[in-house]
Amino acid sequence: MGHRALLAYERPDSTYNLHYSHWGAQNLRLKPAITEQTPFGGDDPDETLQTVHRRLREATTDEGVEHVLDSHDILPQQIDIDPWAIRVTIDEIIDEHLDFLHHEAFYVVDSDLRVTAYRTHWFGLQYDCEAVNDAPTIGNGALRTVRWYEGEPVGDGHAQGEFRGLKNTVGDMLDRGVFTRAEATGYMARKLDHWVDDTEELIVCKPRHIE
Repeated sequence: MGHRALLAYERPDSTYNLHYSHWGAQNLRLKPAITEQTPFGGDDPDETLQTVHRRLREATTDEGVEHVLDSHDILPQQIDIDPWAIRVTIDEIIDEHLDFLHHEAFYVVDSDLRVTAYRTHWFGLQYDCEAVNDAPTIGNGALRTVRWYEGEPVGDGHAQGEFRGLKNTVGDMLDRGVFTRAEATGYMARKLDHWVDDTEELIVCKPRHIE
């Protein structure tokens, strides 16, 4: 199944290139793996990959991306070299590309290769109660950072378990008629905001059409 992640690499024009990693969400492993010497993860510095990363950030068309990729013989990496999209904003990625159910993590990589790692929390409740049959997976969830200590995420597993417990409780409340779907989503967002302290960041994305 994998531990899927999306990554946004900042470009010189302050937009982003969007990349995918099939296993990159596991233990938020890509945050320490991405450096100036290893822009696509990996253990060993690679000048070719550094050049490819720089040229992809400068490419302005799909044809330009294809030219960069065709010009280099690249072995598979932790992160797919071929971008899903180029010249997109963070808001566009979160609203249109990030799947809160299937993508377990989201990384934002700035122009200096500094990485911010977010855990995804999907607000869909179709697996937690009988009152909900389906729910959008894009544009319906929250992104949350976790604390880091000596290169390791602190409390990441606890935060994920905490949110799973919250969904179980909210699903039960929906079945009892205590919440509407919109109220359930709002309650989860408020609980996350309460749990996240001043050293962490929370981004909430709620669909407008859920009642």
